[in-house]
Amino acid sequence: MEKDHFYMQLAIEEANKAAAKGEVPIGAVIVYNDEVIARAHNLRETTNNAVTHAELLAIQQACLHLDNWRLEDTKLYVTLEPCPMCAGAILQSRIPHIVYGARDAKAGCVDSLYRLLNDDRFNHQCQVTENVLADECGQLLTQFFRNLRELKKQKRKTQL
Repeated sequence: MEKDHFYMQLAIEEANKAAAKGEVPIGAVIVYNDEVIARAHNLRETTNNAVTHAELLAIQQACLHLDNWRLEDTKLYVTLEPCPMCAGAILQSRIPHIVYGARDAKAGCVDSLYRLLNDDRFNHQCQVTENVLADECGQLLTQFFRNLRELKKQKRKTQL
């Protein structure tokens, strides 16, 4: 559990990088043999690309690092419960274990809306550890969207 907190803290650092760029603060880290082989954060706004989620970017880096599309024996840490697209990529890349922070009631497909990673109709399932540093991860998102609403409110006032 202590290692999970350490690696989730690294994912939180990535999420903070996203927030500094005006991106939704989600960060991901992939670990192989107790070594971080990939780190990423959301870049959808920066790239104007819907698929540049933290998890997908980290998966791409890890595949390059291991020179293999199969990410067996790795562990993915992500600050927010993965969406359906990212859950699918996790299954396709054969990541055996993910650890996430906060649940996502609107798009989470690991526990909240669906349980894609543990559906035995797929040829691969994934061990899941949830709620690791969930308060910190959730607070990042809450504060980000609070600040965004405040900026929009101020912008409307200055336009009047």
